[in-house]
Amino acid sequence: MIRKLHHNAYRCRDSEQTRAFYEDFLGLPLVGTLEIKETKSGRKTETLHTFYRMDDGSHLAFFEAPDMPFDFKPQHDFDLHIALEVERPALETMFAKGPAAGIETRGVSNHGFIDSIYFRDPNGYVIELCTKREHHDSAMDPAVNGARAALQRWTNAKRSTAAA
Repeated sequence: MIRKLHHNAYRCRDSEQTRAFYEDFLGLPLVGTLEIKETKSGRKTETLHTFYRMDDGSHLAFFEAPDMPFDFKPQHDFDLHIALEVERPALETMFAKGPAAGIETRGVSNHGFIDSIYFRDPNGYVIELCTKREHHDSAMDPAVNGARAALQRWTNAKRSTAAA
């Protein structure tokens, strides 16, 4: 059975710029690098895979692969983002730290069960820092929150619209 996240990996434009954001700004230590010279299929490459550890032991990871084209297109928050949980004091500290460092910073957004702030990393990815509100656990409990019923209503409404 799946236990937990080990790492989530993304492409990056420049490993050092990415390191500066994730390690120096967010405080996630660079804990591993893997230089890849050849893929499992035998293709030669010059790729660097880097890993940044979070407090729970999971990692954010990046591939810098200059020999492999990748379209770094502008991302909307709904397209792709990763939300990282922090304690409330850290959220407030980072909300002030972002603008002071010249980093695009948005928030604080109250989502009912979490409060969030948002940054863009050097690759254009949206990074959300969030802190749990008092009733977070009940809001995320499918036994009481009606998540399945809400999904079913959404699906039925889409089908109705498509059929019309």
